[in-house]
Amino acid sequence: MEFAEVLRRRRMVRNYDPDRPVPPEIVDRIVRHGLRAPSAGFSQGWSFLVLTDEKDRELYWSSTASDEAPDNWLTGMRKAPVIIVCFSNKSVYLDRYAQPDKGWTDRDEGHWPVPYWDIDTGFAALLMHLSAVDQELGSCFFGIPVPAIAGFKAAFGVPAEFSPIGVLSVGYRAPDKRSPSLKRGHRPVDDVVHHGRWAAPGQG
Repeated sequence: MEFAEVLRRRRMVRNYDPDRPVPPEIVDRIVRHGLRAPSAGFSQGWSFLVLTDEKDRELYWSSTASDEAPDNWLTGMRKAPVIIVCFSNKSVYLDRYAQPDKGWTDRDEGHWPVPYWDIDTGFAALLMHLSAVDQELGSCFFGIPVPAIAGFKAAFGVPAEFSPIGVLSVGYRAPDKRSPSLKRGHRPVDDVVHHGRWAAPGQG
């Protein structure tokens, strides 16, 4: 599929065909594409928990369940045959930038303008999301409720230094409703993209 077509088709899919498993070789391809993401200092401080077994997926949903009434969109999401949980590891970056070629031996987070460990893991998640579209699959990126994170990590034996920044559901699409948020439309390019200056002196 041409890259422009992948971008055109990309959207968050929230309903899946539970009777069509994703072939293991496609799951492997999607995850390996995620490993091609850039990372500061080539730190690669990410890890991914891939859940394809039904019992593992049920454990994911039960360990992240909210006490609030379930959202309707979760009904379709629970049908996804593949769940990929994306983790960042800040300590890998602090260690990498304490090495001689970087020199931040104090490991002070104040050197970092933004948390690149989370950003780089987000890059990897996006590559996997786009790779799923390229394989004519649906995918959605969503978060784990904050109160459920500790229980989820305990259920799957996730080491303390790994933080889940988001989850990808992957599978063959089933009919679903488009998000009502899309009615807002795309922001005009001129409102978002600034060439040369954000605004002329004395404006904005």
